[in-house]
This record gives sequence, structure tokens and C-alpha cells, in this order.
Amino acid sequence: MSGAIVSFTTMAVAGRAVSIQLDTFELMMYRSLVGIVLVVTIGAIAGSLRQITTHQLGLHAVRNLFHFAGQNLWFYAITVIPLAQVFALEFTSPIWVALAAPLLLAERLTRMRMLAALLGFVGVLVVARPGLDGFGAGQLAAATAAIGFAGSAVFTKILTRRNSITCILFWLTVMQAVFGLLCAGVDGRIAVPHGEVTAWLIVIGCAGLAAHFCLTSALTIAPATLVIPFDFLRLPVIAAIGMLLYGEPFDIYVMIGAGIIFAANYANLWTESRRPGVA
Repeated sequence: MSGAIVSFTTMAVAGRAVSIQLDTFELMMYRSLVGIVLVVTIGAIAGSLRQITTHQLGLHAVRNLFHFAGQNLWFYAITVIPLAQVFALEFTSPIWVALAAPLLLAERLTRMRMLAALLGFVGVLVVARPGLDGFGAGQLAAATAAIGFAGSAVFTKILTRRNSITCILFWLTVMQAVFGLLCAGVDGRIAVPHGEVTAWLIVIGCAGLAAHFCLTSALTIAPATLVIPFDFLRLPVIAAIGMLLYGEPFDIYVMIGAGIIFAANYANLWTESRRPGVA
């Protein structure tokens, strides 16, 4: 989880650095191209490339549309609002997963899930404070990105039933490279990175894959009730980074709202783990 925290934080800093030359679609395209090289290289070394199939290609496409939308909104949000606020709103993603699971994974909508969703919404209101500081495009992008990540998580869970991690990551990078190319080229112009931005793009590609690898590994080693609290340590870390690198003020309301969102997520997770037959 320490690796995941470092990777997510690095990706946020690198995302801001490349925004001076690239829009989010161009960023996603170049990031995905780096990802393809990494997945194919590591897959070849591990001997897992044979696991890549075209099975459930439509489901891969749906999963990657959710992720592409969420990631673009996330990269946009980190350039217009404080990093801590982006991360706090992103933490609502597990709540959306809990609400979507009954529809897509045939899981029961429990009272705890409904209560968690309500508390999470209260936390969002505290973080964004609409009507006071204003609920602008950045806050809306970050909150909507969480829905995109939730959809990606739900469809990833479905895909893991019949697809290997190598297969999922391969189609993740390939499809999102195509989505990025189509969206970036719609105006007939695609910026070519130069200077230090090229290095930052490589950092983003590596950090993105490393973050998900570390998080997945942590969940296979330890129960989610132990892993998820560590994931929320990303918030004070990114708040400190925001203050040190960008002069962003410490916002106590963001921390309080994130605490409410965390409590809602953790209560739901703890309740689910105590159900009979749930590991």
C-alpha cells in the first residue's frame, strides 16, 4: 500500500506537469502507449502473453470506456482544483460500486450500503461546499471521475472471472490508446510532447500500472478491511504535497468531509466482511 500511495501521488504531480503541453486526451493516448510497451514487455518476460484473448471484447470495451472517462476527468480536475479535494471526492468510488453491485453483480442492496451512500453524499457536500465556495467544473469533474472509476471496478470484477490480469491490462492500454487518439485527433491536431514532458509521460505510464499492481497485490495479501484504511492515507500525503509544491492551503473541511466518506466506506466494508461466507 505504501507503493500504491507513492504511485498515485506521483501520477498526480506528473499529470500537472504535462498539462502545460498536452490536453487530457493527448495525455491518455501517450500514457496508454507507454502502458502497451510495459504490458507487452513484462508479459513476454513472464510468459503470460498467450493469455491475451479476444474473449468478452465487448465487455472490455465497456470497462475501458468507464475508465477512460473517469481518468480524463481526474486528470482535468487535478489541474483546476486543489489535489486534496480531488482525492477526497475520488474516495466516493467504493460507494458507487456498492450501489451498482446489485444491478451488475447480482448482489443484494443492503441497508448498510444505502446508509453508506447517504453518508458519502454528506461527505461530498462537506468537501465541495456548494453554495459557499461554489461547486465548479473541477469539483464536478472529480466527483464524476469517481463514478467512472466505480464502473471500471465493477466491470473489472466481472472480467476477472474469465480473463487473466495480463489480458485485462493489455486491452486496457490498447483500447484507451485508441480512445485517446480518436478524441485527441478530432480537431485535426495532436500535440507532440518535448523536453521534460516526455519524461513525465513515462513516469505517468509506470506509476499508473504500479499503483494498480500494488493495490491488487495488497488485497491478495491482506483483507480489504486492513488495506482500505491505508489507501485513505493518500489524502494527507497529497495535501502535504499540494502545500509544499503548489502553495495550496490546508482545508480542514476537505479533511472532515473525507473522514465522513471514509467512515461510510469502512462501515460498509466491515459489515460486508462479517457476513457469513464472505472472506
